[in-house]
Amino acid sequence: MSRSSKDAGGNQKNERDDNKETGFLDQTLRPSRWDDYIGQKGVKNNLHILLTAAKERNHPPEHILFYGPPGLGKTTLANLIAKETRAQMKVTSGPAIMKIGDLAAILTNLSAGDILFIDEIHRLNKAIEEVLYPAMESGTLDIIIGKGPSARTIQLELPHFTLIAATTRIAMISSPLRSRFSGGVFKLEFYSIAEISQIIRRSAKILGVDIDDDAINEIAARSRFTPRTANYHLKRCRDYAQINKTAIDKRSVLGALEMLGVDSLGLTSADRDILRVIIHKFNGGPVGLNTISAALSEEQETVEEVYEPYLIQLGLLERTPRGRTATHKAYEHISGDGAGMLL
Repeated sequence: MSRSSKDAGGNQKNERDDNKETGFLDQTLRPSRWDDYIGQKGVKNNLHILLTAAKERNHPPEHILFYGPPGLGKTTLANLIAKETRAQMKVTSGPAIMKIGDLAAILTNLSAGDILFIDEIHRLNKAIEEVLYPAMESGTLDIIIGKGPSARTIQLELPHFTLIAATTRIAMISSPLRSRFSGGVFKLEFYSIAEISQIIRRSAKILGVDIDDDAINEIAARSRFTPRTANYHLKRCRDYAQINKTAIDKRSVLGALEMLGVDSLGLTSADRDILRVIIHKFNGGPVGLNTISAALSEEQETVEEVYEPYLIQLGLLERTPRGRTATHKAYEHISGDGAGMLL
């Protein structure tokens, strides 16, 4: 039941609406219609053909795999496919399926036409993958009961369903599993600055905040070509403007992003620390990953998988057989104004 109260100005205020924004804000910002999904034109065109053809045949779409860096819209696409096909979507993740029995329970509870979405599918146990093969290919579930000579196999027929999977590490998915995504394996690309600006403008409208074009451009330029990062920056800029009783303009956006440590290229303080270590402590490199991680007191996997990809994408860092090397562009950026060109 929705309860109403009055705010300080005497206006009616719906508590359910407030709770919805507070608890499910990220979900609210997610596009719920194809027309609202900005970018990834090639993927959307392919999906349109796939879904339209399946609908005309009155058959569930074939299995689909999305891959790419975090925050580019893989889960959103899965939700849009479910809405387009008017199918129920069951959601799980690779780490959550710990035993074969877990997968069996999920599959046997599916109804005809359902969509099963598995996030981070590369973290599935290999033994569980083996059970998934026949389920995807022929709609059967083979369960082994017992051990040793008395073991026997039970084969269960499954309803026609669509598996949609997402991963940030496609190389960790075995070739047999990849080949069973007969609907297609789609790579999500990074977004352009113009596309990120459109996303920010749409999110600002949903949040009910006024933001000028200069502010949008500043956020877009520092959002690492990723919608999730853009929405995070927008929300923090809204908070900063609210607390400081100011409009969300270029000046307040710069103030908010400076507090977050986000500079003109979207680098965080941790990103800049990596460049400074290579430039100032090791004369620009080459220097080994283990040495960099030791100098920063960071795990090697964190440096390699979290920070390095964006630095390489911007041309600030190079990986060579002898180690990591800072580029001329990195020198210019770090020495820009003595503070990493923060503003």
